[in-house]
Amino acid sequence: MPEAKAKSVSTKKAPAISVIIPVLNEQSHLAAAVNSVLSQKYSGDLEVLLALGPSRDNTNQVAADLAKADKRIRMIDNPRGLTTVGLNEAVRQSKHPIIVRIDAHSEPAQGYLEKGVKILMAKKADLLGGIMDAKGTSAFQKAVAWAYTSRFGIGGAKFHVGGDEGEAESAYLGIFQKSALERVGGYDESIVRGEDWDLAQRIKKTGGLVWFSPELKVTYWPRGTWQKLARQFMSTGIWRGDLTRRNSSGASLRYWIPPVLVGAVAWGLVLLANGHWFGILPAALYLLGVAFLSSSAAGLSLKSRVALLIALPTMHFAWGLGFWRGYFFSALGIVDKSRVNTDGAARKKGSNK
Repeated sequence: MPEAKAKSVSTKKAPAISVIIPVLNEQSHLAAAVNSVLSQKYSGDLEVLLALGPSRDNTNQVAADLAKADKRIRMIDNPRGLTTVGLNEAVRQSKHPIIVRIDAHSEPAQGYLEKGVKILMAKKADLLGGIMDAKGTSAFQKAVAWAYTSRFGIGGAKFHVGGDEGEAESAYLGIFQKSALERVGGYDESIVRGEDWDLAQRIKKTGGLVWFSPELKVTYWPRGTWQKLARQFMSTGIWRGDLTRRNSSGASLRYWIPPVLVGAVAWGLVLLANGHWFGILPAALYLLGVAFLSSSAAGLSLKSRVALLIALPTMHFAWGLGFWRGYFFSALGIVDKSRVNTDGAARKKGSNK
């Protein structure tokens, strides 16, 4: 009688990972971000490193309470408060070979870690990213979230609008091989905005693979007020202009759309001021386009569609003006002040995103 072969059941665990989270003035979101990581059904070991900047709200106490409740959480000092500095310090103190970056105002979907690490290993990628799934609660924040996911909002990058899996220009947040980060010297600590794009370019220059997968989603909560949105996009535009000047070969043509728009409208207004009626056309055509997009935006309430009439020009013109400032001068010393919060508003009010 043939001998029965015992079926072997694989008990191999997933690779151990270090989740790194830079934190500054995020008391309203930090617990949700951390819990979205700890609640993942990940079959390997994981640690969570919170790089704590000099917050002006109750963020550090929230972090201390979280660390006390779960020994997988470690707190790291980031006295300068810069995202890149905190990320680099967290990487240096991490124990595991795979690094997962999460922001304190984002929440990875269930299965993000398990699925992401499998894809990273299967594709032999150095950096993997998925979709920034922008969401909102207030009417204004929902309008901004819609703009994030529209090609007419902030461009057609795959991590905003989706697309087929494949090699990518950059990655949102990202799952990394720690060796790739060490190979390129980590994040550039002189950069305040656009550090993920810069890092991706340097990884690719060393022959590394940057990969996009639409299977991966991370919820992102955009800024919830006009003032914070304007500050964020002005800062982003300044840094994008600076980085484009530094690395023009790696920059997408879509980065030039807002500054060209600003230039066209400005030139049109000059013509109009000198008696040429057709100078109004660039501004008029743009505003008609915004009105059409706002009126036809699927899934938005009337209140959010009205808010979109404000959000889209704010994003486009703040970015465009900032871009020219950064391109011709420098972004050094420019900080994204939209993250600074002292009011401790709850997420439901959409005021701290």
